[in-house]
Amino acid sequence: MAKPNFSFVCGEDDFLVGRRAREIYQEMSKDVEDPSFGCEIVVGSAGNLAEVEKAVNQFTSAIQCIPLFGDRKVVWFKGITFLADSRTGRAQGTLDQVESMRRVLESLDPEAVSVILSASPVDRRRSFPRWCAKNADYHLADSRKPADREAHLRDLIKRESERFGIDIPFSLVNILMGKLSGNARLAVEEVRKLATYLGDEPVEVTEELLNQLVPNFGEGDFFEPVEAFFSLKLEWALDALRRYFFNTKDSRQLLTLLQNRNRLMIQLKVLLMSGQIRQGPRSIDKASMDRAAALHAEAYAGENGKSSFNVFSQHPWYLSRLAEPLGRLTLKELVDFQKEFMRGFREILGRPNEQLEVMREMVVRCLSR
Repeated sequence: MAKPNFSFVCGEDDFLVGRRAREIYQEMSKDVEDPSFGCEIVVGSAGNLAEVEKAVNQFTSAIQCIPLFGDRKVVWFKGITFLADSRTGRAQGTLDQVESMRRVLESLDPEAVSVILSASPVDRRRSFPRWCAKNADYHLADSRKPADREAHLRDLIKRESERFGIDIPFSLVNILMGKLSGNARLAVEEVRKLATYLGDEPVEVTEELLNQLVPNFGEGDFFEPVEAFFSLKLEWALDALRRYFFNTKDSRQLLTLLQNRNRLMIQLKVLLMSGQIRQGPRSIDKASMDRAAALHAEAYAGENGKSSFNVFSQHPWYLSRLAEPLGRLTLKELVDFQKEFMRGFREILGRPNEQLEVMREMVVRCLSR
């Protein structure tokens, strides 16, 4: 099979795309005798057609301008934005420029010029990305699919942890991912922060240390109190509530998240108790989930999207997280939790200025067992 003329890196997260492309660029550049002449980076960010034309012209010139003494050249067309499903990306002038770029790439001599293109986001329905997938050294840095994005982020945390020489257990990686709201850039920085804090001491990364050092980002503001509640640890749950209400005054969204998770846990508990699904060493067994989903398809008719009303709409990896405390909870206790959440909703309507107190009382009733 012929060697591809160029490398193409794309994905939804510009940080992951840029990171992977830089790794390839550095690998290609290490044997270049004079990097100041033999290595060139062209910025591909463009907000209108004029900027697209300018970027493509610079890229074409960089490829055609060979070093004086005939050494191999490396060109990185970095951060291309005009391959997205955007007004600029759909313009006919942009499509013409992309077609011109494709012809240049087809005529490349990979022995003389090594080329990397990195682009985010990319409309992969269009002809150029599809052509790249078939003809380039193609790298998909991440994906729109939640399960794939989780896998990419988990792998990134694992690789960063290994690079810094720290060990983050599988269960704590789940917590860290929840705190980061899926942000890859934050994942790298928070792992580096953990490594800096631990230093050379053989200190184990614990749940308490993770909560102490890593803040909640974005929607992660709701993550800690929900995790704390279902850890069944009363002290942590009350501390998490205090931190939550330091910045937030309304508890209704938090109650909704508690109800949604508990609703899934009730369904999961019944399926596990009845033996209809099995829990593997890392996640819920997908084969048993598929069989149970087919068996109960009629009961879930109309619930096609991801929903807390349909346990089969959830990814097995996520369900494995929810299953962790189920061995310490009876089905009756889970149902009682749901009743308490409903009671909490009613009480905050009557005591809107005492929501922290209402939530504290609810948590104490649930977890003082």
